[in-house]
Amino acid sequence: MPLAALLGLSVPGLKDVVGHDGLYDPARVAIVGARSLDSEERKVLSRLGVHVFTMRDIDERQMATVVKEALDIVAPHRGAFCLSLDIDGLDPDVAPGVGTPVPGGVSFREGHLAMEMIADHGGLCAMDIVEVNPIVDRKNVTAISAVEMAASALGKTII
Repeated sequence: MPLAALLGLSVPGLKDVVGHDGLYDPARVAIVGARSLDSEERKVLSRLGVHVFTMRDIDERQMATVVKEALDIVAPHRGAFCLSLDIDGLDPDVAPGVGTPVPGGVSFREGHLAMEMIADHGGLCAMDIVEVNPIVDRKNVTAISAVEMAASALGKTII
């Protein structure tokens, strides 16, 4: 819902926050790691021109290629961009404490690679992390994964 409002769609309760025209250009929005979209979501995303990279794209073309293409879309000429990290995009083995756990998501290593590439790009200017649900988490695994992904996005490296 928040993305819909940011793209200018009418969302009750959010129109007053973002205005009628939205804040983001749909042509500069990329969704990476989509596993399930209902038919209406697919139609709206297609109509708006939002770029969607599914798990099949990641499986066939590898995370590095997909992230590079996504960064070229959201930050042409190495410009600034915002990241909304939806933790339920990670596989439930990595992030069990989410509202909608769906098997077949981004692996721990794929997630870190994506975040490291985002840090290397240098244009990240805002980030939020959503869908961490501590009530259904196991031994804080999801929260730890979220913090580690954020640290990588903000530049934490192995060396």
